[in-house]
Amino acid sequence: MRRKFISHAISAVALLTPGALPVGAADNSAIKEKAAACAGCHGENGISQTENIPSLAGQPDQFLQWQLVFFRAGSRKNEQMQPIVEEINNEDIRNFGAYFSQLMPPKGPEDGNPDLSKKGAQVAAGRRCASCHTDSYAGTKAVARLAGQREEYLVKALHDYKAGQRVGGGVAAMADVAYHMSDEEITAVSHYLAHLK
Repeated sequence: MRRKFISHAISAVALLTPGALPVGAADNSAIKEKAAACAGCHGENGISQTENIPSLAGQPDQFLQWQLVFFRAGSRKNEQMQPIVEEINNEDIRNFGAYFSQLMPPKGPEDGNPDLSKKGAQVAAGRRCASCHTDSYAGTKAVARLAGQREEYLVKALHDYKAGQRVGGGVAAMADVAYHMSDEEITAVSHYLAHLK
């Protein structure tokens, strides 16, 4: 299994090398047609309307590509994603990354609990979330966009990292951060990030 993951990781390095992305990939009608199949779970234009399913719109290109590589290699597991990633090739992965990264990201809903958001902002500052996810929490390169993501999905993702059920990539930064967070901190920071405009 480890050998298979390393093999996928090596091919992913070539896959994610700057310049490997086809110019105009997101304008290609074929990729739009393939991406339409993702709408059943991830929503029209990559904005999820389904509980515990993340929005893909506006996520950084490399982040999206790496997640697909992790799913395909089996280091990230999801029953719905496994059969899908078995059918996609490296070109599809590059094209999906380009396509969804160029879509307008979701806007955070109106905040019905600003006190919880204030606590969440304090948690985010204390855990130095912006040092990887950027000051606007829009993500960059292989680091996820958090601003406007579904709140319950953020809660789930942090609990998965905390429990060691999800890997983040080459380093264990997310697992290390989440491991030390209380349930209250996870709830607060997720609320704060989900409601960012």
